[in-house]
Amino acid sequence: MPSFKIDLSTAAVFVATAPEPKMVNKKTGERAVDRETGAGLSTVGLLVSDEGEGNLYQVTVPETGVSDDLVPGTPVSVIGLKARDWENEFNGQKRHGISFRAVAVTPGA
Repeated sequence: MPSFKIDLSTAAVFVATAPEPKMVNKKTGERAVDRETGAGLSTVGLLVSDEGEGNLYQVTVPETGVSDDLVPGTPVSVIGLKARDWENEFNGQKRHGISFRAVAVTPGA
């Protein structure tokens, strides 16, 4: 599926929830990995405020693009943010949404 670049040049972005490992299977503890690089993936909650509107996004980032000092409230720069729509079927129920992926999330705006 195609992905779309998201322009954050006029937005203020803050960490809402600290990075956590993204899991493929929580029961087995299997961590999600980047298909191209093999790097472990993490998820970080970001509050994006722009033009009087604030939104919370759960963004997937390779562990190589996440620093240890990302704590809630930290202003950050987001490198290479893209959105992609998805759809799947689980137990007979169709689900769909938008996933967000970035190359890196770094402290400082």
